[in-house]
Amino acid sequence: MGRRFGLEYKQGVPRIRTGEAYWKQPLTWNRKAAKSGEPWRVFCASLADVFDNEAPDEWRTDLWKLINATPHLSWLLVTKRIGNVAKMLPRFDGGFVYVPDNVRILITVVNQEEADRDIPKLLALPCKNGISYEPALGPVDWREWMSVKTLGFFPRHVEWIIVGGESDQAGSKARPFAVDWARSTIWQCRAAGVPVFIKQIGSNPFESGFPHLRLVEDRAGADPAEWVDDLRVREFPNA
Repeated sequence: MGRRFGLEYKQGVPRIRTGEAYWKQPLTWNRKAAKSGEPWRVFCASLADVFDNEAPDEWRTDLWKLINATPHLSWLLVTKRIGNVAKMLPRFDGGFVYVPDNVRILITVVNQEEADRDIPKLLALPCKNGISYEPALGPVDWREWMSVKTLGFFPRHVEWIIVGGESDQAGSKARPFAVDWARSTIWQCRAAGVPVFIKQIGSNPFESGFPHLRLVEDRAGADPAEWVDDLRVREFPNA
């Protein structure tokens, strides 16, 4: 889906900033993207969370500077901490929140409860947006947020959904993923004209009526060649 760049951390240990050579990579990508004439997508902090309370503010300041210096990259910031975002975004001198145009903020949503709680907070932000429905742990009705709403002065709606089942981890078996949850999301997105990207169907997928059916050989269910045709949907929003 794109290149990865990040501030790394492991839960329960001090936050670790990646090295200077790593921070220079996006500058190289930006030059190549400029030559290609197409923006390059960059997943930022794939092992961390830019809006983590324990990540130092100066790291975020450096990240915003880097984002502004790389206008040919399309930065994807995925967060589980949507409540922190507004206070951690860059601001103009007058205190107005500023989100660079080459940034898309996505939130993680695993079920209907999280969707109901967090999507309104996402749509209240003045930015491009998306949903990382991963790991999907239950069905979600997205329709309320796919229709355009006016929040403040801005028309807002969910602009992109990424879908993924959970993968087995060391000592931990993935929770079940019903492929019908992916199908339902595809149908809802089709009806609303919202792009959807099926990333993987996880290590423990099942079809309705066949709860013990092993669907795939790939450990994470990430090989589209192993999926039924109607799940092979990988769409992107405009940068």
